[in-house]
Amino acid sequence: MSQSVAAQPTKNEHLKQRIPTLAGNIAATLADPAADRFSEDDEQFIKFHGIYQQDDRDLRKTGKKYQMMIRGRIPGGVMTAAQWIVFDDLATRYGNDTLRLTTRQSIQFHGVVKSGLGPLMKKINDALLSTLAACGDVNRNVMTSPTPTDTPARTQLYADCVRVADALTPVTRAYHAIWVDGVQLNLSEEANTGFTDPLYGQTYLPRKFKIAFVLPPSNDMDVFTNDLGFIAVVEDGQLVGYNLTVGGGMGRSHGNAVTYPRLASELGFFPRENLVDIAKAVLTTHRDFGDRTNRKHARLKYVVEERGVAWMRAEVNQRAGLTLAPPRSYRFTTTGDPLGWHRASDGSHFLALFVETGRIKDVAGRRQKSALLAVAEKFPQTEFRLTANQNVILANVAAGDRTGIEELLQAHGVKSTDQASVLHAASMACPALPTCGLALAESERMLPGLIDRIERLAAEVGVAGEEIVIRSTGCPNGCARPYMAEIAFVGKAPGRYQLWLGGNAAGTRLNRVFKEMIKEDDVETELRPLLIRWREERSAGERFGDFAARVILPGLAATPVPA
Repeated sequence: MSQSVAAQPTKNEHLKQRIPTLAGNIAATLADPAADRFSEDDEQFIKFHGIYQQDDRDLRKTGKKYQMMIRGRIPGGVMTAAQWIVFDDLATRYGNDTLRLTTRQSIQFHGVVKSGLGPLMKKINDALLSTLAACGDVNRNVMTSPTPTDTPARTQLYADCVRVADALTPVTRAYHAIWVDGVQLNLSEEANTGFTDPLYGQTYLPRKFKIAFVLPPSNDMDVFTNDLGFIAVVEDGQLVGYNLTVGGGMGRSHGNAVTYPRLASELGFFPRENLVDIAKAVLTTHRDFGDRTNRKHARLKYVVEERGVAWMRAEVNQRAGLTLAPPRSYRFTTTGDPLGWHRASDGSHFLALFVETGRIKDVAGRRQKSALLAVAEKFPQTEFRLTANQNVILANVAAGDRTGIEELLQAHGVKSTDQASVLHAASMACPALPTCGLALAESERMLPGLIDRIERLAAEVGVAGEEIVIRSTGCPNGCARPYMAEIAFVGKAPGRYQLWLGGNAAGTRLNRVFKEMIKEDDVETELRPLLIRWREERSAGERFGDFAARVILPGLAATPVPA
């Protein structure tokens, strides 16, 4: 019998090893006016700099028009008014005049051509923000609950978020050399320097790595979908430590059963002072044990699933130099944002504003982009906080400024009350077409109209006004966290979607495929009998996702957070 050939590292691994500074030939291409795009190799390097090279797929019949998507790294989603003004200007000057809020508390610019990329990147850094590690095989934007609370814990949570983000930021001369100083590192020199990032090593991580902090009872970060999660434990108003979760992730591929979404496993509790050591222990475990031969199998979730939770706990204990205690008790009730005006514990006010599918733009009768710019300019102490549900919170509003902000919003057609119907408010979509190269179907452009249709259907069958978490993605990679939704549409082909059912409001249960393929035009036909059954057979107050898990897809009703 012939001996099997050992799997070889992927092309990405060879690229990282060859040029560990991540400089590639980026600066030279930027300086070449004849080049409208980066090389195939440099496409991989620019991801580490927060950039994806894309093309407008609506124009492919007449030829590819290359453009860039740039994603900010904004720990905890917190921006000053001055930073918001800069981002608004960059979107207008170099992008498509919209700001796209992401599901990871960041902002994406779309439609940026190569000639505008250098100026945009420099101005982001001039504003004291960055795009470094917003993409790529590294820890990405660290998230934390953005909503002010009635205890000091939220402030402590944000401080810890920033601590971890700083501790896990990769070290590379290339980022500032290219985007701030405008210098191309010498390729032959950098290839021979033996540069190694002190945390990540020469080849960084096998794939991306995601972290979220969350403050119960709100699970607004969908903490179990992250590689690394920190569930805050609060005593007498003070943050004393965290329950640690490890090994979550949404990505999968159609027709590939060895890829799957997974909820993170709970490993135990640790005191706050051990936070950075724990974060590094989990990240380096992924670095050392993740699969570098198959990028579809390279996420930390597969390490945890295949080696076991006990193994992972022991590895973290050993690397962090401690022993995790049993998890402390907690309870999640929602993953949503509290839309409207509220008062914070320090006496200030905050306003959570709904953003349809995360796209901040001006349309007839509702000029949301202009309204937020006007608020930033007139009320410079306002803090802009991005949520993981693609909304924005105006925080740190003095009581005397609330009326002025309200008047500005109204003048631009932006509501602060009755902002969206219950189904729209609980919905979420990835960008998909025309910008994402992975999209198989529409998502952002499709979902609002589909929600309108589902609302009419709900009224027709007698369940109008009931909240259902509905999410859509244009492909199975799961950027809008569809596998946690009560109803999810996952793109398979133009106008065709998988239908997933059975997630819950607390974000602690995966849903499951109900139909492998449905046509967008047939959504009412598919959902009508399900909604009627829900109306007729539900327990008192039972949500649709819980009903679907208990009755339509039995076996989902338990809360399968691995332990």
